[in-house]
Amino acid sequence: MPIPALEIEARKAVSPLNGKRNGSAVPTLWAERFAQRTQRMTSSMIRELLKLTEKPDVISFAGGLPAPEVFPFAEVELAAEKVLREQGKTALQYAATEGYLPLRELLVRQMARYGIRVKPANVMITSGSQQGLDLIGRLFVNPGDRILAESPTYLGALQAWSAYQADYLTVPVDDEGLDVARLEAQLRGGPKFLYILPNFQNPAGVTLSLERRRRLVELANHYGAPIVEDDPYGQLRYEGEHLPPIVQLDAEFHGCAKGEGDFTGNVIYLSTLSKTLAPGLRVAWIVAPESVIARLVQMKQGADLHSSPFCQMVAYEVARDGFLDRHVRRIREVYGARRNAMLSALGRHFPEEARWTKPQGGLFLWITLPEGVDSTDLLKEALEKEKVAFVPGASFFPRGGGERTCRLNFSYASPGVIDEGIRRLGSVVKGRLAARA
Repeated sequence: MPIPALEIEARKAVSPLNGKRNGSAVPTLWAERFAQRTQRMTSSMIRELLKLTEKPDVISFAGGLPAPEVFPFAEVELAAEKVLREQGKTALQYAATEGYLPLRELLVRQMARYGIRVKPANVMITSGSQQGLDLIGRLFVNPGDRILAESPTYLGALQAWSAYQADYLTVPVDDEGLDVARLEAQLRGGPKFLYILPNFQNPAGVTLSLERRRRLVELANHYGAPIVEDDPYGQLRYEGEHLPPIVQLDAEFHGCAKGEGDFTGNVIYLSTLSKTLAPGLRVAWIVAPESVIARLVQMKQGADLHSSPFCQMVAYEVARDGFLDRHVRRIREVYGARRNAMLSALGRHFPEEARWTKPQGGLFLWITLPEGVDSTDLLKEALEKEKVAFVPGASFFPRGGGERTCRLNFSYASPGVIDEGIRRLGSVVKGRLAARA
């Protein structure tokens, strides 16, 4: 299996000969004692790029950052004051690993509106979705286990599970999401589970069609392969109709869609408040059968005992009484306008040889550059000449490839800044084509 470029760089960065990691000196005795699994651990290219783009003159489409203009500052301030005033002793104390019960009950009610019918006992709060992915890896992944993922897929999941020495089977995506026509051949490889982002996928921005969702559930059940459904962007839809989550379709497949009895489906579901309230609260959740939740609780106890009760209680106070619904409507308006601005700018400033996705929601779109244009080289030139940044696509491919692709975020910058940034980036791409010609 080809080794991704980021992994090669990480192996260069940690060497018993130089005792260094990412350019920083590491005492030799420690460097010689790193666990073998660290050879496959890499720094997030996105995190590293964010360091480069902190300069105020750089226009960055690199991070998956929500717009700070839509953060509910006043509501969070009032909620924090109320929590400290009325429940301070509880909020600042140790708490149950499963999470703050009123918040879990609120999430259960919210999910029921989208067809996910579970009980609070099926929900565990995590410190962001990233911890949820890590705990799933800790619980399920043995060295050499195969995970079936979309190609491209979320870089954070690859980081989490590569640390547990996972291998990957991949299926490409197109404008309708996962190409289920090519799924069955990979399912015969015996994956431990499937990892799917059905809504406005990170990084490609595409959405899995209803027909393909149903076929995915059929095939996964036929081959006895459970599914991890990651849904951080599901509420951020700017056009089109809501599609039922995979966890709901799986429940229908097993004849238990009405929520009667215990939840025993073959889908573990993850979501987060990072995109609908604020990422700094670090509040996300996992939905799973109670037997799985019990094991995940054990994993979390070994990681951090519990997520911050203060943040959970503040999130609950902010989200209750219908505020979350009203706030999400505002986010949709802001991000929808920014998506439109980026699509319009691409049409004006990019060469016709380039292609890009047209996401119905979420935070990202995906560009396929003209033949012969490498996105990693393009990034270096774009930063140096035009002070604009994006994420090269190769990082998102578990088994290599994607050298002509890149991911752009449209949620963070204003429409005017988006237009200027795309103009700058388009000029670099056109310059590359002209030099080739």
